[in-house]
Amino acid sequence: MTLLPAGTALARDARDPARDALAQATCTGRTGPYQRQVERLLKLKADGRQSAADCRAVRAYQLKHGIKPAIGFAGPVTWTHLQLRAARRNPNAAGKCPVRAYRVACVDLGRQLTWVQKGRKLALGPVPVRTGRAGYRTRAGWHTVYWRHRNHVSTLYGQPMPYSQFFSGGQAFHAVDGTLFTTVGSRGCVNLRPGDARKLWGVLRKGDRVYVWGRRPGT
Repeated sequence: MTLLPAGTALARDARDPARDALAQATCTGRTGPYQRQVERLLKLKADGRQSAADCRAVRAYQLKHGIKPAIGFAGPVTWTHLQLRAARRNPNAAGKCPVRAYRVACVDLGRQLTWVQKGRKLALGPVPVRTGRAGYRTRAGWHTVYWRHRNHVSTLYGQPMPYSQFFSGGQAFHAVDGTLFTTVGSRGCVNLRPGDARKLWGVLRKGDRVYVWGRRPGT
C-alpha cells in the first residue's frame, strides 16, 4: 500500500465512502502490548483497551509517520516512535538521570531510551534501546564503563556484540542485527541499532559513568 502525504489519507477517507470502508476494514480491534502507553502519549483515554476511536487515532499517527503496517495496532514500533518524539528536545525533563559535570550515559528502562549528557547538555541521543527481559534485567543504579571491545563476540552465547562497552559484569552497550522493536528484551545488555552503537562508541570512554533506572515494560 502506498502511503499518502501527512493528512491526505484522512481527508480522502472523509470524502470517499469506499476508501472509508477500506480504512475501517484495515483497522484492527486487537489490543496491543503497549496499548495504555500509546493511548497516554496520544492523549487518549488511557484504559488499556482498544476501541474503534483508539484504532483510528493510532492508525492516523502511523499513516502520518510512515509506520507499517498502519492498522492501528499499539505495538513496540509505534510506542518507541512516540517516545522518541516526546523525548527529543529534553529526554531528562523529569530529572531522573543525575546531572553531573562529567559525562553520564543515561539508560531509562521505562521508556527504553538512552542518551549521554554532560551537565545539562546532550552529547548524544536520545536513541532507542532494548534492555533486559524478566530474569535478565539490566541492573539499575550507578555503573562505570570498565572495558571496551569494538569487535567483541559473546563467550556465553557465541553472538557478535559490535561496539561493546561493558559497564556491569557481563552487561554492556552493544549493537545488534535485526530489529530492536520487539516485546522480548535482551539477556541484560543494552542493545542498540548499529549506527547508534557506533556513535555511542565515539562519545563514551573507559571510566565514564552509566546510570540505569526504572523498569522495562512487561518485566
